[in-house]
Amino acid sequence: MNTNKLKSYAPKARLAFMDAVTKRAAHLGLYADRIADMTIDGDSAIIEGRVFTREQGQQRNQLVNRIKALGTTNDKLVLKDGFNQFINETAFTWFNRFTAIRYMEVNEYLDHGYRVLSNGVNAEFGEGFEILPHAADVADDLGLNKSDIVDMLLDGNKEEELYRTILLGQCHQLSEAMSFMFEKLDDATELLLPDNLTKTDSLLKSLINDIPEDNWKNSETGKGQIEVIGWLYQFYISEHKDAVIGKVVKREDIPAATQLFTPNWIVKYLVQNSLGRQWLATYPDSELKEKMEYYITPAEQSDDVIEQLKAITPTSIDPEEIKVLDPACGSGHILVEVYEVLREIYLERGYRLREIPELILTKNIYGLDIDDRAAQMAAFAVLMKAREDDKRIFSRDIKLNIHSIQSTENLNINQLWADLDLDGNKQSGTMGDLFTEPQLELVEASAENKVYLDLLRYLKEQFIDAKNLGSLIEVDSQHLESLATLQVKLADKAQGSEPTAKQAAEALLPIVDQAIALANKYDVAIANPPYMGSKGMNSVLKDFAKKSYPNSKSDLFAIFMERVFNFLKEDGYNAQVNMQSWMFLSSFEKMRESLLNSKTFITMAHLGARAFGQISGEVVQTTAWVLNKSYIKGFQPSFLRLVEGNEQEKKNALFEKKNLFSHTKQNEFSKIPGSPIAYWANEVVFTTFEKNKKMSDVFETREGLATGSNDLFMRNWHEVSLSNISFSTTSSNKKSVSEKWFPYIKGGSTRKWYGNFEYVVNWLNDGIELRNFKDENTGRIRSHNYNGDYAFRSGLTWSGISSSNFSVRHVPEGFKFDAKGPMAFETFPGTLNTSSLILNSNVSNYFLKMLAPTLDFKLGHILNLPYKDNLNIDTELAQNCEAIAKNDWDMFESSWEFIQHPLLNEKTSSIQDACKLLHHNQKQMTLRLRNFEEIINTAVISAFGLHGVVEPECRVEDVSLLSNPEFVHGNKYPIDELQNKSQAETISNLVSYTMGCILGRYSLDREGLVYAHSGNNGFKELVAEGAYKTFPADDDGIVPLADEDWVFEDDATTRFREFVKTVWGEEHLSENLDFVAESLCLNAIKQKKGEGSMDTIRRYFSTQFYKDHLKTYKKRPIYWLFSSGKEKAFECLVYLHRYNESTLSRMRTEYVTPLMGKLESRKNILEDSKATATGAELRAIDKELKTIDKKQAELVKFDEELKHLAEMKISIDLDDGVKVNYGKFGNLLADVKAIHGKAPEKIK
Repeated sequence: MNTNKLKSYAPKARLAFMDAVTKRAAHLGLYADRIADMTIDGDSAIIEGRVFTREQGQQRNQLVNRIKALGTTNDKLVLKDGFNQFINETAFTWFNRFTAIRYMEVNEYLDHGYRVLSNGVNAEFGEGFEILPHAADVADDLGLNKSDIVDMLLDGNKEEELYRTILLGQCHQLSEAMSFMFEKLDDATELLLPDNLTKTDSLLKSLINDIPEDNWKNSETGKGQIEVIGWLYQFYISEHKDAVIGKVVKREDIPAATQLFTPNWIVKYLVQNSLGRQWLATYPDSELKEKMEYYITPAEQSDDVIEQLKAITPTSIDPEEIKVLDPACGSGHILVEVYEVLREIYLERGYRLREIPELILTKNIYGLDIDDRAAQMAAFAVLMKAREDDKRIFSRDIKLNIHSIQSTENLNINQLWADLDLDGNKQSGTMGDLFTEPQLELVEASAENKVYLDLLRYLKEQFIDAKNLGSLIEVDSQHLESLATLQVKLADKAQGSEPTAKQAAEALLPIVDQAIALANKYDVAIANPPYMGSKGMNSVLKDFAKKSYPNSKSDLFAIFMERVFNFLKEDGYNAQVNMQSWMFLSSFEKMRESLLNSKTFITMAHLGARAFGQISGEVVQTTAWVLNKSYIKGFQPSFLRLVEGNEQEKKNALFEKKNLFSHTKQNEFSKIPGSPIAYWANEVVFTTFEKNKKMSDVFETREGLATGSNDLFMRNWHEVSLSNISFSTTSSNKKSVSEKWFPYIKGGSTRKWYGNFEYVVNWLNDGIELRNFKDENTGRIRSHNYNGDYAFRSGLTWSGISSSNFSVRHVPEGFKFDAKGPMAFETFPGTLNTSSLILNSNVSNYFLKMLAPTLDFKLGHILNLPYKDNLNIDTELAQNCEAIAKNDWDMFESSWEFIQHPLLNEKTSSIQDACKLLHHNQKQMTLRLRNFEEIINTAVISAFGLHGVVEPECRVEDVSLLSNPEFVHGNKYPIDELQNKSQAETISNLVSYTMGCILGRYSLDREGLVYAHSGNNGFKELVAEGAYKTFPADDDGIVPLADEDWVFEDDATTRFREFVKTVWGEEHLSENLDFVAESLCLNAIKQKKGEGSMDTIRRYFSTQFYKDHLKTYKKRPIYWLFSSGKEKAFECLVYLHRYNESTLSRMRTEYVTPLMGKLESRKNILEDSKATATGAELRAIDKELKTIDKKQAELVKFDEELKHLAEMKISIDLDDGVKVNYGKFGNLLADVKAIHGKAPEKIK
């Protein structure tokens, strides 16, 4: 089935149906903010001047009561909420009804044989309705007045009225077989049947035209495609789901937030390996096995296990006694597949096909859901499946066991009991009391009936929060007999003639029906349960989870895992598809241990990401599994590893039984710390954990500092004055240090051995300000974990969360560390190197895929990794690897130990040759580190005896060096494109370094950072010392960016040319500039035909340099872009560390004011040239004149604001950070929102 059409249609249909129902509601005087008054005048009801029948007025009262009930919580009415829910559910009801009728007419299931919504096979909407010409013929069948129908037919102008009458008649007729979806005569929702159904803007048009008929009926098999109902449901609620997901979910939004249609192949796997397996256990030679394409044949078991299996396997099974439940049935997809397998079972036992459907529907299949509409669709789906096998199923008065769980919140049990009058006392009261009136005085019951009154009171309490908790609610099975008896009594009353008792019984029957379903014990329960983390749970759900399911409270799906076992008989099967997180995460460790010790894992298809084709990305990673409630010691489950590929590839792999693991006994998992379901592990792996030391034996770890506000206490190191950072603090001298900022470890991207030193933290006076940082509202200290005696010590660190492999880095003395950058410290001298070798090996990554497959590396995961003292390898390899990684880290400006751009180290007059040499050297460095890592891998594998389990090879893309393009970009690009990117990035980094030399941050005469202090203080002294002799730094820290060469003589492009000439000489200047320009066009900008090298470089500075700078400096730029705006009339870069109170004044007097004059002069020259220009030349002049006019207007506005701010002499404090300081200059700066976090404010 191609679902694209459904995906397009359903969300639009939802809005259209809601709009149509809202209009009908307004016609009845029902609005979000008010309920219009209604007056009764004889047989008429009058609403806002519109006349309705008295009966319609009574129906309208039912709608008003429904709105108020939906909008009332804790006795407080919020009309708008009630109205919105009412519109939503009514629109959904009519959507369900139309789609149901559409399904039945396409599959020829309507008794009269005519189409109601269309006019024949594949007919477009607008070609008429097949049933209308035959309206008189079907009138009696639909319970309509035939003479009235004939009159409307003869009138010729009442097509809309006739069609509405026929449609409602069809709904009334269908209510006899499907009362769950089509209400009986006089149903109030018919008042909200949308208008204009026969017109060109009819709601039916899209339903008929936009969904091909082969989505409703398989053209090859001739059978209905009932899953279309489920897909429509999922897509119908998709926008509602998007709106509520990620928030705390209200009870009315739980269905939308949690519904997910299960692909058919996953459903088959679950059903065939639970219900099908149960049957095959008793009848191993059954032909059913050959009909179940996703059945997994059990692994060969030991004699002891076989004996245990015999003890719990019945010698025979009566098909009519099998009970199967879906406790979160949604649109019924799972139940439909259950029907398929049950049908084969019945046929095998000799039942006639036409008697099977009723047996399955009434004896075998049970479904529960909290969503009324979903339960409607589920009931419809299984009934349609039955209709395939029994043409008379609609006339058999079937009572389905599929229930939408109802709340008792507004039920008055005492009043209802009095109205039932089971004792024959006839208490007074009206039905108006059922929901809104206060409790009557406590009623009594006869000795015979007291058990039922007590039972109803018990159910009242159990189902108060039914719309929050759904089938998580438990009803004690000891009440089953009483419930069954009460059900019969209520059914008798519902069929009786006494109206008060009848209505009371109808109000109570759904509660008793659902209680029986919840109290039953089942052979098999199968579900795709709701997925909702604790952050999304409302208070009722969260409190219930904590109290009732402490081991699984982290997610609703896990709670369902545990809950479903209570539905089962002692040897029943629990089959579900849910999130894989329970297999590994520490938050589910106790639940895993409980399952492993008390239940039996039968089979699992580990699906990973992309199993649900409608959900892209890695967020939803799933696993499908079947567990038995009983525990069979030594059982070997069958696992399929299907984590790779898309949905179709997973489906094919499951069908072909690929990647099957069935060698492990489930009790082996407990040998791995945390008991992860690491089914791919073998005996050697289990022994490795069992027989070796752990990392916790040789080093100790600490959670890092939580500042309470990183915005206040943490900076990128380049934001603050270098002279205010302490790089040499140790644990012994930490209290005598006067600097404010200290190097700070904070995780970062995947990187081994050394690096990710990007941040500093405010620890002035031993962190006094941070230690006393309090919450404004509570007065509590917000910061915690101050590192204590572990601060500034040497150790190992890693990123708490990674996007790829685990990696550890050596941290020298002098660092504080963050919660996202935990650290480990050796407890025995010499173990740190050995630990780093093991932790950076393929072995640790292999183990962490078991312990932390989500790449969220907790301290416990690392401490539980195995450790060996003797690796039979020189532990100095760790220092060798660290030296390579440090050399790589210091090649880039992101390091505070950066010396100069590495191209300048290559002694050649050609930048191209220097680039080739550099890339060659970087490649050799990468290969050398890879070689070291493979030596380490081999040694660690050998030490643990993991040959054949873990491979020693290290891919080039896993060598975590910034100078390794295959690591930086992964395998996203072919090698030639990767080389081009690397070349472009090398040159753009050179341009960045050049800008640093222009502005005085770096110098050709001194290594490393030359000026990175504040306020330009001390800069003149550096100049006087000759710090910038070879290539002079700009005297004011302001460098203009001009898009044309006539604007400024010392703009960035001109200075760059001077730099290239100074470093590589004048002889090769032209070819070097050509190479720079060509390189920049390989990635950053596109090449322009006929453009010279200097123009290309100028365009790079004007359009791309600042973007690259923001990326390099992570949106905390040190060269600030002052810009007049879109026309780029004036732009310049100002070096943050040299900014002072006179910078803006100098910018105005030295650059902006002269530029105004230059623009005017240029304009005059062009005006003079127009006199003799013709054709293309004239057009070019006119174009440039228009551009100048725009630039002049922009520049005037910029100058006004610049003048205003210059007069204010704005000062900045580098300690406040770029984010704060960047917001002080109004509209003068570019990209304010991206950097400051807010749109620029007007400075007064």
